[in-house]
Amino acid sequence: MTGLKQGAAAIGRSLDTYYRDQERTQRMDRLNAAFVAKGGLAFDIGAHVGDRTASFLRLGASVVALEPQPRVFRALKLIHGRTSEAVLLCQAAGAQPGEIMMHLNTNNPTVSTASQDLIATAASANEWKDQVWDSEIQVPVTTLDYLIKEHGAPDFVKIDVEGHELDVLKGLSAPVPAISFEFTTIQRDVALSCIDRLGELGRYEYNASLGEEHVLRHQNWIGPTDVRDQITSFPSNVNSGDVYARQLL
Repeated sequence: MTGLKQGAAAIGRSLDTYYRDQERTQRMDRLNAAFVAKGGLAFDIGAHVGDRTASFLRLGASVVALEPQPRVFRALKLIHGRTSEAVLLCQAAGAQPGEIMMHLNTNNPTVSTASQDLIATAASANEWKDQVWDSEIQVPVTTLDYLIKEHGAPDFVKIDVEGHELDVLKGLSAPVPAISFEFTTIQRDVALSCIDRLGELGRYEYNASLGEEHVLRHQNWIGPTDVRDQITSFPSNVNSGDVYARQLL
């Protein structure tokens, strides 16, 4: 299979995974509704094919969505490009504006990354042994601070950038009401550093959702020490999930 056909097939698999499961879609909408109300604003950082963007839009929110992979961005634009409430940007987010190298996994673009550390760690992780990053491109980088300046303060920021989450948070200089970031059990240190970074910005309480459950694990939100302990104790076969944080006023 040529690279072009392989990439198209991979994007097709993403569309099947993220748009055809109606039960997953309903769980995602229920969870997102806890953070974004009608008329609100969400940032979708690492939008991929835009299933989270779609959820925010269904809830009546406006969305600023970033996806730096050109082929994936084309799919995102085909789906949401005519929606006036969605601003779509073919960019990455990071600690400062400029450019960054994206390492593309054309067979599985969901794990394309700007993090060389993720690739190095994945090389010795059984759960990631079949992943191959086979291409590189330079992509433009913006920051959360700049997006806020241009589009307004978000009610919720979702970050899913495959090991690059801390760099995204370094581009934020003031707390936001709610935020989520992906974690993987092969890079727990990144998640712990993200919690530390949020603590520098303000007071937050935390929750978590594993894999594609889109259900919070704790009825009562927990503090930074407890969520750090939980991330450290998750078995490796959990593989990934999302940490949710909401600001304490």
